[in-house]
Amino acid sequence: MNSVLLALGAPRRRDILRLVRRRERSAGEIHRALGEVTFGAVSQHLGVLERAGLVTARRDGRSRLYQVRPQGLEPLRLWLESMWDDALVSLKQLAESEEARAGKGRRTAPTGGEGRRRREHPKRRDKR
Repeated sequence: MNSVLLALGAPRRRDILRLVRRRERSAGEIHRALGEVTFGAVSQHLGVLERAGLVTARRDGRSRLYQVRPQGLEPLRLWLESMWDDALVSLKQLAESEEARAGKGRRTAPTGGEGRRRREHPKRRDKR
């Protein structure tokens, strides 16, 4: 997962991933889409992404076509989900303790429509 995080740490690499997310692109296409980056820099970024398992490359004649490898993000996704799960458990516990503390000694507010009077429009009341 460390190589994935390091690869994603560079904004330009994230831009490249967005470009190759939906379809294969050659390094030349990626270079042209990014604009102000040299072709050598694009090649280096693609190498980092490929070593991290985030893109695949296949030969097509003299070109290499790159595409996102979604399963490369799986370890990161699992780690983030575990962090999110921990945060949700903590939030739930905090909310429950606040609710318990606030509920001591007083009645909770009615839910639904219990205990509420329906307001009627004055003209409608006259027609009854």
